[in-house]
Amino acid sequence: MSDVTGDLAAVSEAKGGSDAARISEVKAWLTSQFEAAGKEVPNFEYTHRSITHLYNLATASQAKSQAATIVANDFRLKASEYRAQAARIREILESAGMSQESLPSNVVSSAQVLANVANLLNIRDTELSSFLVAMGDISLRKTGVEEKRAKAQKESNTLLDYTRKAIQRLTYLKKILAQLEDDVVPCESQMENWKTNLEVMAVKEEQYIQQYKKYEMLLNRVGYTPKISHRELVEMAEHRKELDKMTKPVLDTLRSYQDLPPDKALAALAIEDKKRQFAAAEKYLEEVLQSALATNDE
Repeated sequence: MSDVTGDLAAVSEAKGGSDAARISEVKAWLTSQFEAAGKEVPNFEYTHRSITHLYNLATASQAKSQAATIVANDFRLKASEYRAQAARIREILESAGMSQESLPSNVVSSAQVLANVANLLNIRDTELSSFLVAMGDISLRKTGVEEKRAKAQKESNTLLDYTRKAIQRLTYLKKILAQLEDDVVPCESQMENWKTNLEVMAVKEEQYIQQYKKYEMLLNRVGYTPKISHRELVEMAEHRKELDKMTKPVLDTLRSYQDLPPDKALAALAIEDKKRQFAAAEKYLEEVLQSALATNDE
C-alpha cells in the first residue's frame, strides 16, 4: 500500500494540483472497494492515463451506487408503508371478525389465488376494472402473438413448399446427371466415329474440289459459259440429231462406194463430191451453233 501511495504522490507532483483531487478520490475508491472484498490494493504503474481511466470508473461506480442507494431506500420506505397498511387492514378485519384464522380455508385459498393472479397480471389492487384492463391487455398481446404465429406458420409452409420443390428439382437434376454420365461412353464412341467420318469427308471434299476445278478447266477449254442453259443444250442436241439425219445418207452412199470396183478417177470424183457435201453440212452446223450462242448473249 505504501508503494501505491508513493506512486500516486509522484504522479500528483508531475501533473500539478489539478490531478491531486482525482488521485485522492481514486485512492479512496480503490481502498474502499478492495477492503469491501477483503483484499489489498494491488501494485501497478500509475500514469496520467491510468489515473484518468480509474477516475472515470470511480465516478461511474459512485453514481450507480448512489442511484442504487436511492432505489433501495425507496423500496424500504414502500415496504414499511405496505407493512403499516397491512397492519391497519389486519386490525380492521379482526375488528370486523374477518381475520385469517376465522375465515374458512376455501376463502383463504381463494384470496391467495386472487393475490397470485394480481401479481401475475402486475396490478396493484383487486378491483374488477383493473382485472378487466389487465385481461384486455393480455388478450391484445395474445392476439398479436397469434397473428405473428400465423404469419410465421405461413412463412414456414412457404419455405417448406420451396424446400420440397428444391428437393424434387435436385432429385431430377441428379437423375439427369446420372443419365448423362451413362451416355458419356456411347457418345464418346459416336463422336470418334463422327470424327473419322469428318476426316474421310474432308479428304473427299478435297478430291471433289480438285475434280470440280478440272471439269471447270475442261468446260472453259471447250467454250462452255454459265449463260448456256439446259433448254439451249436441248436445242443444240436436236440440231445435232437433224444434222445426223442429213449426213446419214451421205455416209451410207460413201459406204456403198466401198463395194464398187476400184476405179481411181471415179473414186476421186465421188470423194470430192462427198467432201463438198460434208463441208456444207459442217458449215450449216457451225451456223446453227453460232446462232444459238448469239441468241443466248442477247
